[in-house]
Amino acid sequence: QLCWRTKTMKSLLLSTLLPFLAMCHADTSRSIQIMNESGRRVEVHWVHPDTGEMVLQSTPDILHGASFALNSYVTHTFQVRELAGKKSGVCEGEGQTCRIDHFTVNSNQEQIIIIEEGIQTVHTDSKTIAAKSATDLMDSCKATAKKALASGAADAGDILEELSSCVQRGVAQEIERANEEISFQAEIRKKMADSIENYTCADESLNTTEAKRTGRWQGRKVDIFIDRPASRIHTIENFMSAEECAAVEERAKPILHDATVADGSGGSKLSESRKAKQAGIKVHWDKEKEGDLIARVSRRVYDYVNNVLPFEIKENGQEDLMSIQYFGRGPNDEAPDRYMPHCDGDCNGLEFKPGNRMATIVMYC
Repeated sequence: QLCWRTKTMKSLLLSTLLPFLAMCHADTSRSIQIMNESGRRVEVHWVHPDTGEMVLQSTPDILHGASFALNSYVTHTFQVRELAGKKSGVCEGEGQTCRIDHFTVNSNQEQIIIIEEGIQTVHTDSKTIAAKSATDLMDSCKATAKKALASGAADAGDILEELSSCVQRGVAQEIERANEEISFQAEIRKKMADSIENYTCADESLNTTEAKRTGRWQGRKVDIFIDRPASRIHTIENFMSAEECAAVEERAKPILHDATVADGSGGSKLSESRKAKQAGIKVHWDKEKEGDLIARVSRRVYDYVNNVLPFEIKENGQEDLMSIQYFGRGPNDEAPDRYMPHCDGDCNGLEFKPGNRMATIVMYC
């Protein structure tokens, strides 16, 4: 589903959550998280498969205790290289040489590279961790069963029953730990909202994040800030015309009401985290050929989303256009309208579930 809204200022923000992209299409792109626990500064280079040329990826270098996110592709190889100490000017390898190690991106998702002491890389991912956990559990249960079998204190039926119970208890404990972690991560994401708002709103002169690259679409400038397999953030300048904005505002005016949030049971409720007026606007697709302005800008939304994503999303079954209007944004307003930072879908960090929102489009007038 698409979630789309109009707000103030002429631009469009596209944010997509697509962890399922690799499953739906032959996509070999992978997100890599590199964690430096070596006690040294390091840098990461991509190794060109044909020429062996080293292409620096980490700018600036990765300090001890820091992490570094990297977008790459299956079979790509990287070199981790120790950097000389800032005070000593030398590395800690044999003969004061700078130590190196390599890792290659595999086909698994959510890969983590841990750089350990001695510049040794440990490559792991969710599948590997799960497989090791299952192996450890089975080894422990089998060892208990073998000990009982060797002692002759129980018959084969009792031992088999105990083996089954052992596995069942172990799996239950793993599920409980996983659920606790999911709940913890979800709560952390929600609590980040206050900090994010304070950081971004405290200093009006704070520089805007720089785009990683810039392109064009239908004559409009497109800034790409994040372009990962699981998330993409684009902005498009002048996405809506003044007359299209006016048409949305006019259609919304008679049906504006206090904005609500989902209540977790399929309904909605008022919330202090969201103070604004909102109105759901039905798009009259049957009037598109007649030049209906709201249908025109709505079609542009689908054209851009389908330009970015390979899913050929249709308008059938999608959410209505949501007009949101904020009032009282002056510096002396005690309680101005606002919408706190939040997740437009689940906040638990799990993979995308088909049928949930895959993209959020925010149009500012």
